[in-house]
Amino acid sequence: METGLTVSDSVGSVVYLDYNATAPLRSEATVAMVDALNTVGNASSQHAYGRAAASHVDIARRRVAGLLGCSPGELVFTAGATEANNLALYAASRGGRIVVGATEHPAVLEAARAHASEALTLVPVTLVGAVDLAALSDALCEGGVDVVSVMAANNETGVLSDLPRVIELAHAAGAVVHTDATQLVGKLPVDLAELDVDLLSLSAHKFGGPQGVGALFVRRSLRLATRPLLHGGGHEKGWRAGTTNVAGIVGMGAAALAADTGLNVEAPRVQALRDKLERSLLDSVPGSWRNGSPEHRLPGVTSITFPGAPADAVLAAMPTVAASDGSACHSGALGPSHVLLAMGMSRLDAESTIRFSLGHATTDADIDHAIQAVPDAVLRVRAALGNASKRVPA
Repeated sequence: METGLTVSDSVGSVVYLDYNATAPLRSEATVAMVDALNTVGNASSQHAYGRAAASHVDIARRRVAGLLGCSPGELVFTAGATEANNLALYAASRGGRIVVGATEHPAVLEAARAHASEALTLVPVTLVGAVDLAALSDALCEGGVDVVSVMAANNETGVLSDLPRVIELAHAAGAVVHTDATQLVGKLPVDLAELDVDLLSLSAHKFGGPQGVGALFVRRSLRLATRPLLHGGGHEKGWRAGTTNVAGIVGMGAAALAADTGLNVEAPRVQALRDKLERSLLDSVPGSWRNGSPEHRLPGVTSITFPGAPADAVLAAMPTVAASDGSACHSGALGPSHVLLAMGMSRLDAESTIRFSLGHATTDADIDHAIQAVPDAVLRVRAALGNASKRVPA
């Protein structure tokens, strides 16, 4: 097992609990990428060097397919999940409606807004953050839906969607189903031989691969015509133009293999650490609470509200713990989390919520440090603001 991740710089060692933003690069991926970077050849060239590069890509494609339980030929490599989401919604939208969950990542919400030819429908979620299936059914009954996109696991709360039921409802209405599985892949088992989703997006850096590379699963039986966002050399069977990112794809494949091999041990270990952290913080900080479904969520994520202590102030008060007050992809945006607001939380409470996310390199020592640092930071912020709130959620 890898040792805990620390960042040594001018402020000392920082415990990393922000895996949902990006996971540290696995050692297997580092080794594989260095080897690939030292290999000459464009994967599209027909000479020996090009064929060698293409062979590395083929091996990586098989490894990612193994993690997903799909055929290697059903994968399109992209520059990340954002591109994969845009590609999926662009290809599947044909002039009708796009239906998405209200708590989707901006990479889906903004892509849906851009590619919805007729109308975009946002489906509300329940108080625990799961897509309201009754509301989804009502939206589908209105007809004219090209594609339904519901994320597999929420990036802020870790809440898991009931994808089998979503797929059942959408397919019955004649809609294509896409899921942004960025947070799920590599953390819990995925078997696309069993899960009848049509399109699935993922990103390597969420499970220990490099940043800037991802993939889109396109089910072969869907027979969806290629509709590329980028035009050029027609790589990836016409789905994506551009020179193949051999080193990035190789790193993704190595991370996929490592994640797949260790999943049965890693997931329960990470969940036990998450539960230890969560219990301690809830016990140590008066009035705090956990957000989202307690059962149906990722093993390494907890979203905790500390009323009376704005998240940005708490994060500043604990520089030795790296956590997040929302999605790193839009952390610069003003205003509270749209995910928490959609779950019925007040603006003030949403702004006092911190996400802690753990992963493959998290250790007991990391959690022990956070257990000491976080309550101290929250209580100091409350004291400074003169607001030691002990209220509980309605």
